[in-house]
Amino acid sequence: MKKIVGLLMSLVLLLGVFAGCSNTESSGEAKDGKKKADLKVWSFTDELKKPITKFEEKNGVTVELTIVPIADYPTKLKPVLESGVGAPDVFTGEIAFLKQWVNAGYWENLSEKPYNVDEIADNYVPYVFDLGKDQNGDVRALSWQTTPGGLFYKRSIAKEVLGTDDPTEIGEMLSSMDKVFEVSEKMKEKGYRMFPDEGSIRWFAQGDNPQPWVNEKDELKLTDEKIEFLDYAKELRENSYTALAPEWSPSWFEAMDKPIKVKEDGKETETEVFSYVLPTWGLHSVLKTNVKESNGDWAVTSGPSPYFWGGTWLGVYNKSENKELAYDFVKMMTQDDEFLTDWATETGDVLSYLPVTNKIKDDFSDEFLGGQNNYKFFLEQAKNIEPGIVTKYDQQLDTFYGNAVSEYVDGKKTKEAAIKEFYRKAQNAYPELKVPKN
Repeated sequence: MKKIVGLLMSLVLLLGVFAGCSNTESSGEAKDGKKKADLKVWSFTDELKKPITKFEEKNGVTVELTIVPIADYPTKLKPVLESGVGAPDVFTGEIAFLKQWVNAGYWENLSEKPYNVDEIADNYVPYVFDLGKDQNGDVRALSWQTTPGGLFYKRSIAKEVLGTDDPTEIGEMLSSMDKVFEVSEKMKEKGYRMFPDEGSIRWFAQGDNPQPWVNEKDELKLTDEKIEFLDYAKELRENSYTALAPEWSPSWFEAMDKPIKVKEDGKETETEVFSYVLPTWGLHSVLKTNVKESNGDWAVTSGPSPYFWGGTWLGVYNKSENKELAYDFVKMMTQDDEFLTDWATETGDVLSYLPVTNKIKDDFSDEFLGGQNNYKFFLEQAKNIEPGIVTKYDQQLDTFYGNAVSEYVDGKKTKEAAIKEFYRKAQNAYPELKVPKN
């Protein structure tokens, strides 16, 4: 799965890396005397190409797929939805801007007749279904996938340093941030680095107290756990527990498969990275596409707290003149047993549709992970995810906070100054918010 994801305290800079984005393209024939499309679909990702081909064959229709790069997607989509001119019948939404879209009124209300999707709510991973709801509790979008995260690690290094490569045992060794640092020190003693960079632990910054950036009173809340993230990141840097390889950088990718050189205090050393913190799609779109030598030497386990990263939702445009066919496509993507079984088997995509996952979850085995059944692992992780922490402010606030953490870790600002700068940027970007004064 190729994915661009919402960022929690992220240092991510390359928003288009996994979207597989290209210029606008069509899988149907819509102009120059060719057959007109029966259905129009807009997305920021190319992952709908094969499903669309299947839908065309199954229904005898033609579908036009328009792919817009993720950075341009919201600004290009909104005008056509407002005017209705050239608008799609179906469009997707990514987690970074999902809450804005479900409340904007452009997606059809799927809780009403003839859709009545609330009747099948129990068929979905709870957090995935809930995130598609608007502020009134009505479902506007559905998703076929769930994207919980884990900690991927190299089995050979785990055996050497920790005496085992068993995912359950390793997970227990990493079940708290204190334990993560204990393992990090053991890795360092053997010449390894625990993570590629400090941003790796941002997903665990919520801890056992997941809270939204902005509460129902429009108050910006920086929890104790999020503040502690600054200290954890600083400790990783000061103790040389990371390889100083920023996320999505060439060295970040390189360290997945071989030793890399790290320059600290004017000295250059060679080291290997033990683990990467990635979600479901990270296995297929990140690790597998960049690893050759260490194929089969990986496993996945849990970290100090559950998290999710990314996801694609889709729904029917509320002004579409072809709503029945549009919803047929949404149904195929999110409720069709045969299609979803084939899709999961072919792609490894972890589904949110429980009637299918319950049938197929016991039979998965991934050679890349040494034969581990990562499917069951991720489904268990998904049960612990809290949907209420997602807000429409997340993408921008995550970026602001990621910058604050970087400046503190790099020694450019004190902890207090970094937090103060975060508050200042948040207030300037969102004057309506109640931001702490410090």
